[in-house]
Amino acid sequence: MDILGKHGVIERNATLLLTLSLVVVCIGGIVEVAPLFYFQNTIEKVEGMRPYTPLELAGRDIYIREGCYTCHSQMIRPFRDETERYGHYSLAAESMYDHPFQWGSKRTGPDLARVGGRYSDEWHVEHLSNPQALVPESIMPRYAYLSDTPLDTRNVTASLKANAAVGVPYGEDAIANAERDLEAQATPDADTSGLRARYNNVQAEDFDGNPKRITEMDALVAYLQMLGTLVDFTTYDAEANYR
Repeated sequence: MDILGKHGVIERNATLLLTLSLVVVCIGGIVEVAPLFYFQNTIEKVEGMRPYTPLELAGRDIYIREGCYTCHSQMIRPFRDETERYGHYSLAAESMYDHPFQWGSKRTGPDLARVGGRYSDEWHVEHLSNPQALVPESIMPRYAYLSDTPLDTRNVTASLKANAAVGVPYGEDAIANAERDLEAQATPDADTSGLRARYNNVQAEDFDGNPKRITEMDALVAYLQMLGTLVDFTTYDAEANYR
């Protein structure tokens, strides 16, 4: 009864209640935050993950510029209906080089976290140029002009430097060869030995169907074709997802 009586004193005194609530919140915050200072990285490293190639990074910038993230998420949640439709649930490591990340908040269109390799380059070009030709009920706008817009490569080196400044592991060699690697990835029969030495699991091809020049369509398709292809999910125990 004495304990209940003391509790009543706290409830009737607004100042005391506020002070004690603040103390409890501070203690809880310290307990949750303090351990993080003892970890250099809270994201578990996953084999296969690498920074974007210069062409993929340029494509990602176009993806953001055109607002694709407002209709497409890149985060598969760990629920059976999600994984059966889209594939293995998203890992934190898959977004570790994203600044900002592209998890999204709604899905007017499908999730794109595993879209890489599901369709051909030709399909992506046609879909971006005229979505309704492939999906009649689609409300997606047309981006045919990307095929007619030469990719501006003047800032590709600066883009890698900016990402390196926020922790993306682009070395001096990758930054020095940024323009060369971009051109090699989108040019048929180009020497891609340097590109492949710096970036694992790279698709190097003429993405937009026009080998005469590198366009914004090349960059965007290269980015889309990479999504979800870096991690070998066959090494994961699928049944463990639901235990």
